[in-house]
Amino acid sequence: MENKILGLHHITAIAGDPQRNYDFYTKTLGLRMVKKTVNFDDPQTYHFYFGDEVGSPGSILTFFPWPNVRQGKDGAGMATEIGYSVPKGSLEFWKDRFEEKNVRHYQITEQFGERKLPFQDPDGLKLSLIEAEHADDRKGYETAEVKTNAALKGFHGVTLSLNNIGATAEILTEVFGYKKERSEGNLTRYKTDSVKNAAIVDLLELPDLPRGLNAGGTNHHVAFRVKDEETLMAIREKVLKKGLQITEKIDRDYFFSLYFREPGGVLFEIATDNPGFATDETVQELGSSLQLPDRYEGAREQIEKALPKLKH
Repeated sequence: MENKILGLHHITAIAGDPQRNYDFYTKTLGLRMVKKTVNFDDPQTYHFYFGDEVGSPGSILTFFPWPNVRQGKDGAGMATEIGYSVPKGSLEFWKDRFEEKNVRHYQITEQFGERKLPFQDPDGLKLSLIEAEHADDRKGYETAEVKTNAALKGFHGVTLSLNNIGATAEILTEVFGYKKERSEGNLTRYKTDSVKNAAIVDLLELPDLPRGLNAGGTNHHVAFRVKDEETLMAIREKVLKKGLQITEKIDRDYFFSLYFREPGGVLFEIATDNPGFATDETVQELGSSLQLPDRYEGAREQIEKALPKLKH
């Protein structure tokens, strides 16, 4: 387990209207907002974190919601689909729910022997609900409308679209410790055995796919999980040895992280488990009030005035 990547930590995407984004992920999908804060580089923009009850690594989808953001477009060098694990037998519940709520969705299909239901959020972000072939013992967050027998448990995996998967696969296997599992057509599955869940990265090879536009309805980066800061810095050395540029350690309040762009163009982050989300709020209070990084606390009044009002 030394210096190992422990699957996915979080995924960050770009949205438009903050209220619409909040309503979809908490009310339609039944996730918990575990943190309401601001973009570290743009404090007049929210940063929302949605996940399970405590914001477990591997369950967290985060958003920068920019009102009036231009529509993005998926392309090569981007994460193009997020897969959530759901309980076996729950896809029919979700299909009915999506029809009732006018959520854009597709037919239930099968991939790598697992049933999946592809859909899109209101900004066009591509996601899927997947009935994992292995026993996923994580407990999803329960709401009045989405009970435990259907609740999203956390990530199953993520799909990266690339012109050529070779160099990206090398990072996954040689630096992150993933292993090639199997292929279906031009889709190849890589998996880590360091954790049971949120352990999959699928690489989709599309040689002629043009580069996309990273804006509304697209993924900004994919964050991989490590236990602590010591492991974080050990992985940093491995990335440097591959001749890639990588940032210094950054304190994100709820985790420490590094960023680098892998050879295929996808922005990767590596994030620690520590200290977690219950640092400035209790578990019961998570997501209930606006949390600001220390450097912005003095400007709280101006920031709160600039941010769109959010109805919980």
